[in-house]
Amino acid sequence: MSSVSPRVQQQLAMLQQIQQQLQTVMGQKAQYEMAVKETNRAVEELKEVADDAPVYVNVGTVMMQKDKEKVLAELGEKAETLDLRIKSLDKQAKALQAKFEQLQAQIKQAVGGGAPQAS
Repeated sequence: MSSVSPRVQQQLAMLQQIQQQLQTVMGQKAQYEMAVKETNRAVEELKEVADDAPVYVNVGTVMMQKDKEKVLAELGEKAETLDLRIKSLDKQAKALQAKFEQLQAQIKQAVGGGAPQAS
């Protein structure tokens, strides 16, 4: 790597950093998507329960009985919040991916000396 200019070395370091950020964002997105699936499954299960059946939810280390409609509303809000976070992470991932590809093209041009390829 000593034959590579300091500028290219810096770009390579940035490329690795962007790649790590992208992996982190994608991991978070996967976690939120799983939470949405779990929340939606809970909603589907609750819909099959009688309206007057006791419903319990975890509140920290305590289980509390709550009204079925309140629990459904809370789960709906949770799913909406998670969806917003997923959309935000998706935008972030797309921006990082574009930045990654741009930097990668710059490095290829600097190292290869050729014209950047259009994608």
